[in-house]
Amino acid sequence: MPLTIGIPRETAAGEKRVATVPEVVEKLIKLGFMVAVESGAGDAANCSDDVYRIAGAEIIGGAAQLWAKSDIVFKVCVPTSAEVDLMREGGTLIGFIWPAQHPELMRQLAAKKATVLAIDSLPRQLSRAQKMDALTSQAGVAGYRAVIEAANAFGRFFNGQITAAGKVPPAKVFIAGAGVAGLAAIGTAVGLGAIVRANDTRAEVADQVKSLGGEFVKVEYEEEGSGGGGYAKVMSEGFQQAQREMYAKQAREVDIIITTALIPGKPAPRLITAEMVQSMKPGSVIVDMAAERGGNCELTEPGQAVVKHGVTIVGYTDLNSRLAKQSSTLYGTNLFRLTEELCKTKDGIINVNMEDDAIRGLTVIKEGNITWPPPAPKLPAAPAKPAAAKAAAPAAKGHGHGGGSEPMAGGTLAIMFGAAAVLFLLIGAYAPPAFLGHFTVFVLACFVGYMVVWNVTPALHTPLMSVTNAISSIIAIGALVQVAPPVDVAEGRGLILGLSVAALALTAVNMLGGFAVTQRMLAMFRK
Repeated sequence: MPLTIGIPRETAAGEKRVATVPEVVEKLIKLGFMVAVESGAGDAANCSDDVYRIAGAEIIGGAAQLWAKSDIVFKVCVPTSAEVDLMREGGTLIGFIWPAQHPELMRQLAAKKATVLAIDSLPRQLSRAQKMDALTSQAGVAGYRAVIEAANAFGRFFNGQITAAGKVPPAKVFIAGAGVAGLAAIGTAVGLGAIVRANDTRAEVADQVKSLGGEFVKVEYEEEGSGGGGYAKVMSEGFQQAQREMYAKQAREVDIIITTALIPGKPAPRLITAEMVQSMKPGSVIVDMAAERGGNCELTEPGQAVVKHGVTIVGYTDLNSRLAKQSSTLYGTNLFRLTEELCKTKDGIINVNMEDDAIRGLTVIKEGNITWPPPAPKLPAAPAKPAAAKAAAPAAKGHGHGGGSEPMAGGTLAIMFGAAAVLFLLIGAYAPPAFLGHFTVFVLACFVGYMVVWNVTPALHTPLMSVTNAISSIIAIGALVQVAPPVDVAEGRGLILGLSVAALALTAVNMLGGFAVTQRMLAMFRK
């Protein structure tokens, strides 16, 4: 019998998201599941009960009935103790759990003999796990919303403008941390026309910052900052001191600071001190995306937007809920992709395969047994280095030279150049002057043509050769001259005329075809 997936209403204060949306309900039903939704669960995300019904879901009146009916429960926020009490014994729970921070909750779920998949424990370093990565999708939404909140609190345009009333300079935005949320913030701020700078302890993200149109601000201290799993690690005191000096300089120069720095399992690092806030220009804005973990700014008040020293400090902890429909759609899609991995047979029955690295990482409790923390995932082995090329075939015995792969001997090269010089001397001595001039042009043309093709990227050889063919059709001029030969040429006039007409026809095909092929090839590289 197919299992029932339950979608309860989120009970956390201010939470507007829902674990799945009607569009995803239809896909879950196609996998063979039945879907039950608590009445009103999607109201705050603009997903009414009627729309869920049309999608094929059953609407359940209360939380107790919903939890009792559901074999699998999808949730957004960490479940409360009261919600775990409502859960069916032996049921399955999928959502954010944060097992390291909630040991008592883990024990309570284990006592229910539950199977729990924590979406926050996904091994993000696995490329096939990206489609299930809810942390990334939610961070992208939060980064976008952070810029919108900054724009709302800022007293000017983001983009520079020149109007009849005067010139408006562009806003300067500094983003501390270029992870998923930071990169989303960079792209949004650049799109609004601001001058964007960013910093991260991981030097490898510099190219990503530049690709989005931002400027990477480097700390003048050499230390590797990658902590694995897409996060940064705690840096040394020397690096932190150099970083503080850089932040202090940026605080004096920019109009808006957005901080995103978080380290798993630890309080948010303090990056912006009270002195830095005091040094900022009046009307400046700080958006602290780490407010839920204490904040990156010393003066942040979690959940509030406050003004201190003339600077607005936004410490909202519900950035995702402020875009509830978008966040819910992305999160529901992540859970659907996970469900596809759990139900490859499409019969409405899940299989929690502990041999699968992605599923093993997600599974923190299996049938009442706590399986967290998981072992390190088996990453694919690095490709083996190609074997060293074999040495060239040994030289034959005696005085002869070896195989053709060996460089030409100096004596042979001198003989060849000598023979060529003698040949050119004979041509110059006995050939007519007109022939010598044409021959010189021919040799130079061959050299120039070779060098042109040799120095062009191979990917462009086809359009290059096609347009070269078209340009080289200057032969048409010669054909046109011969169509009407001089009057003193009497013999072979008909043959010359016929060859000239044929040359004109073939040259026309060459020219038109060359330009046509070039245009078609270049069109492949245009947006």
